[in-house]
Formats: sequence, structure tokens, C-alpha cells
Amino acid sequence: MIVSFQDFALANKPLKKICCSIKTTNFKLLNLLDLHAPYINRLLDLWLDEDIGRGDLSKSSLNENIVSAHWEAKQQGVFCGGSLVKQLFEKLDPSVQVDIFRKDGEVIKTGEKILNITGPASILIAGERTSLNLAMHLSGIATATAALVSELHGTGVRLADTRKTTPGLRVIEKYAVKCGGGINHRMGLDDAAMLKENHLAWSHGIEESIKVIRNSSPWTTTIIVEAETAEQAKEAVKGGADGILLDEMSPEVIISLAPELRKLASIKNTNRLSNQIILEASGIKPEELKIYATTGVDLISTSAPITKSQWIDLSMRFNATIDKR
Repeated sequence: MIVSFQDFALANKPLKKICCSIKTTNFKLLNLLDLHAPYINRLLDLWLDEDIGRGDLSKSSLNENIVSAHWEAKQQGVFCGGSLVKQLFEKLDPSVQVDIFRKDGEVIKTGEKILNITGPASILIAGERTSLNLAMHLSGIATATAALVSELHGTGVRLADTRKTTPGLRVIEKYAVKCGGGINHRMGLDDAAMLKENHLAWSHGIEESIKVIRNSSPWTTTIIVEAETAEQAKEAVKGGADGILLDEMSPEVIISLAPELRKLASIKNTNRLSNQIILEASGIKPEELKIYATTGVDLISTSAPITKSQWIDLSMRFNATIDKR
């Protein structure tokens, strides 16, 4: 069981060094999230409806002057969610102007101004809580991910997420993992086939299951097998799996097993298009990340950045004058 990943990593390396080492801002993170996708628009409508409901009862106390407010970081972290916040306010009122000073994936410091919002007072009030909740949650995930990724810096091993996500928020939570320097595992059951403990218990075995999936799925389908023993891992490679998840195996076992699995994968197999195989370690403790990175695996997967991270505290404060900076 993985616990306290964020606390462990942050205690062992300053956040500034963590974020600089993974260089999350060296690529266009916005390309990882299609803001114009119908799914994102439906989410925005759902989030706003949850809070605004039949209308804000405090609206009648406000004037309709154009006002300005800024977001301030109350603690350091890795920011995430700015692009969604901008779209959320523009959905409430297209005239609202959101100026973002920190891009998704960039480090924010305590007391730093992150963005500025200008528009009707009622609109800023209506979108305040939903937008802050969204950004604080995603920033917490990005920060926790960055902390873990820093432990793997220079090893060539990537940190991947899992399907343990909040129902309805998977796409944006996985986006936050990318903003923290991690990579995404499969998005859902229709993204790749993974044979886990229950599958193997309720099927005709590893090799037969792989064969059935190959015959019933597009050739692009990736098949991953979760192995709890070396014997299961070898059987999966021989059966034609594309990836092996080595679950809760010791570093010593993996060091010995990894070369053998790659050698088996090099043998031509009609159930596998490539002679390459991806090896993934899972179910490890935070202090063992660097040890597992030397075992010969390609990935280390964990749900911790999403399931165990803490929100990054942000607040919205009114400006005395309209500030477009």
C-alpha cells in the first residue's frame, strides 16, 4: 500500500528544485486537454449548476459595475487549472476577461498573484467557489505528481497514474498528472485491455485470454497482464502480452526477472505485433521509488497523486481598482 507520497517527497527536496528538474513547462500542456470537446463543456455546465442552482440569492445585493479581482497563492505548489477557469468564467459571461499569469504546470509561490479576473460583480461571485475548488484540487494533484517525478529524475523511468480517479473527473485529474510531469496510463476499459487478478480467476488462463482478446479486438489494442508472480509474468510474455505489470514484487525479484522477460519478448509471437515489451512496477512504498527505478522497469504506476494529494490553497481577493496588469 502506498501512503504519504506527497509528504515524503516534499520533505526530501524543495519544491522549486522538484519542479525545475522535471521541466513541465517545456511543452504545450494545453494540447493535452481539448477545451472545445463536448465532454468538457458538459462538465463545466454540471459544475456551475451544482453551485448556482436556481440562482444566487446574494445577487440582489450586488451592483452590476465592472469589477476586478485576483487570485493569490496561499502556499507554494504547481499550478493547474487556469485554462479551465478561464473557460468557466467565459461560459458565465463572454465579456469576462481572465488574465493568467502562471501557466498550467508552472511553480507558484506563497503570496504570488496567479491570475486576474475582470467583469460584472455578480459573475465573479457566481464563478468564484467552483473555479477555486477546481484549480485547488488539480494543483494539488500536479504538485504531488511533481514531487514523485523528482524522485525518478535522471533514471529514465516514468511515473504513470491509474484508473483510481474521482468519477466524472478522470480526464481533468489525469491532465493534472501530466502537468506535474507524469504520464497517463489507460483512460478507461476501452483504451487498453488489462488482465488483472479477477480476470485470471474468472477466465481460461493467461494465454487463452490474450488470444481471445486479440481475435475480438482491433489490431491497435494493447494487452497488459498484471502478474503477482514471476511465473505469471513469463506466461504472459509467452502468450503475447504487450505489457506486464509487476505487482508488489521485490526489487531483487524484478532485477532478476526483467532481462528474462525482455528476452522472451524478443521471440517472434503471432499474438504480439512487436518484440518489445513494457515492464511496469506497482504497489511500492515512496522511499523505494529510486530503488525500483534501477530494476529495469519502464514505468512505476501509482494512484497516490490523485487519491492522496492535498489541495493547494488559493483565494480570490477584490482589487481596489480594475487591474489588467
